[in-house]
Amino acid sequence: MRTHSIMVAALAAAFTSACARSAPKPIGGAPGTPHVSWIIMSGDRDNPDQEFVCQSNPRNDCVLPVSRPDAQVFSDIHFYYHGAGAETKYAGSIDIGFFQGSTQSHTAQTDMTVKKSGSIANQSVTGIVAATAGTYAVTFALAATVSDTGKSQPIRDSVQVVVR
Repeated sequence: MRTHSIMVAALAAAFTSACARSAPKPIGGAPGTPHVSWIIMSGDRDNPDQEFVCQSNPRNDCVLPVSRPDAQVFSDIHFYYHGAGAETKYAGSIDIGFFQGSTQSHTAQTDMTVKKSGSIANQSVTGIVAATAGTYAVTFALAATVSDTGKSQPIRDSVQVVVR
């Protein structure tokens, strides 16, 4: 029950401005195009940001250690919402399949706005890594809407994460 409470608290307090690494730079696409980048970290209960695991740019393999009853592994995922020149709203969900606690993935709801004068907004989600080895997905189902034009762009991506 305590583990579930930690998870709920972590999801409720998903916003943070501190991260052990800087946000990955967007790749591809025209300037002013909405974009999301990410970094996955791992560690223990006291510091889930101890070790770098992987990031969106340059993209590398995402491999996390499996949680054990005597050594739970915590992971912190940092999402960065990049500005598109004008105010840009990102809304939707990100399913995190490798977090422990249920048979289904955990879903982080996203409702972030990057101000016209800002270049980035961020969101972090912390959880306990699954106790079962396997390949899991982090799946993005977002829409980015630029306020000046009202144009909306879907952002879809799936990141494979290996837990072993």
